[in-house]
Amino acid sequence: MNLLLPGLSYQDVGLRILAALLAGILVGVERESHGRAAGLRTTILVCVAACLAMMLSAALSASIDLPNITARPDPARLAAGVLSGMGFLGAGAILRNGNRVQGLTTAATMWFVTMLGLAIGAGYFVLAGVGMLVALLVLIVLPPIERLVKNDWYATVSIQLRMDAISEDDLHTMLESQGVRVKNLDLHY
Repeated sequence: MNLLLPGLSYQDVGLRILAALLAGILVGVERESHGRAAGLRTTILVCVAACLAMMLSAALSASIDLPNITARPDPARLAAGVLSGMGFLGAGAILRNGNRVQGLTTAATMWFVTMLGLAIGAGYFVLAGVGMLVALLVLIVLPPIERLVKNDWYATVSIQLRMDAISEDDLHTMLESQGVRVKNLDLHY
């Protein structure tokens, strides 16, 4: 019984798992420091699991010997399945509370560390390194810049008044004097 993946030495396997562990730690520390649902342990587990899946996929593809058949199994199929599964798990991290949506960056981070793990598992360390730099840039450098970008906020306001309290036009004027731009006004009597 072969205890090692075909075509990979113990050093190759160890290096890939260690690199995936490091990538998971780097992204995970940033997420953990902000109290996100997918923190240090989650990003490490996802990245290393994706790395293992990619090494396994490549090894299975290389180890299948089909006599008289020139077609080879596609090692990308397992990776595609891993990405689909991570998309499903990431969707569970997205929460909607009224007009507010949370968890999109968490879901995207999980999908991203899955890709890092797959790249590392396939032995594409430079690709994974560049991806890691992009991830850290996006997660660490961009948030302060994002706060400088003026954006629109939308909300729904419910106001209950007596019939003789204020007119619709006066209410509209009062809200706009507070810096609120009224997009839609719906009255119920």
